[in-house]
Amino acid sequence: MTTPHPVAAPASRSLPARILPGAGRAARQAVRRLVMLVVLLGAVFAAVEVLPGDAAGASSDRGVTAADLAARRTALGLDRPVAERFWDWMTGLPTGDLGTTARGQHVTDVLAGPFPNTLLLGGLALALSTVGAFALGGWATLRAGGRVDRAIDVLSTAAFALPEFVVSVALLLLLSQWTGWLPAVTLTGPDGGPESWTMIVLPLLSLAVPQIGWNTRIVRGALADQAALPHVQAAVLDGLPHRRLLSHHMLPGALPAIAVGIATSAGMLLGGTVVVETLFNYPGIGSVLAGAVTDRDTPLVAGVVAAAGASISLLLMLADLVRTTVLGDERR
Repeated sequence: MTTPHPVAAPASRSLPARILPGAGRAARQAVRRLVMLVVLLGAVFAAVEVLPGDAAGASSDRGVTAADLAARRTALGLDRPVAERFWDWMTGLPTGDLGTTARGQHVTDVLAGPFPNTLLLGGLALALSTVGAFALGGWATLRAGGRVDRAIDVLSTAAFALPEFVVSVALLLLLSQWTGWLPAVTLTGPDGGPESWTMIVLPLLSLAVPQIGWNTRIVRGALADQAALPHVQAAVLDGLPHRRLLSHHMLPGALPAIAVGIATSAGMLLGGTVVVETLFNYPGIGSVLAGAVTDRDTPLVAGVVAAAGASISLLLMLADLVRTTVLGDERR
């Protein structure tokens, strides 16, 4: 009787074999997000168009004649259909040309100073909220079902439910008005950024606190899903320490969902910066956007939306790559 040959175990897929399908799915996601961004920009043009008044009147000095206003509308192209103006603006977008403001400045020049300040504030808030969420979510997982877990669940829900302006006012009263520990407003230095690092703290905390609540719930939920899997239950029965269970058995599988949640919170952070920067006089795109809406300055409003949308899309694309390639997530 012949001895059967042992069946070789299926070889795990090589890294390129996992990266290529994941990169293809990420590319399709990028195309969809690009289409969504174009639709959003079209909606911005339409929304500014229906606001009362126009850029010619809002950005002109008082006392101008009707003839001057008509000439200014013609110079700004406001006598053309909004669809035509939108198409002209979109054709310049691939080259980095965001158009010209109602006051004659290039939009890219207007955003060159404030947008990096907003990215700095948003990036620090995202980093702080991520670290805080991992710490609190991991702590709650190690104390699953206990008082710590329940307390973190309640506090994270309350933090996420609070709007940024409520958190800003509370921190302003506590850390500035009552204690005097931190400045209430941001002064701009010679380089166009905050004059001192202490002026970033209050806006940073105002943005980070709600997102710590959001991301803590994401981390806790993703770890709870992993804790219910058979291989984690087997590791529990083997008596492995809880910290090792968390770091070696639950966290790797939870990272794809956590990465998507954190990338999503980046969009909420950039949305919250408009309110927070205005409250603290922070030199970011919040004040630029507020002034652009007041002036009915469609190219400037669209430029702010395009810059913010591109930043958020980039983070979401990175999260997709983490989910679909590096960690081998095969979901479609």
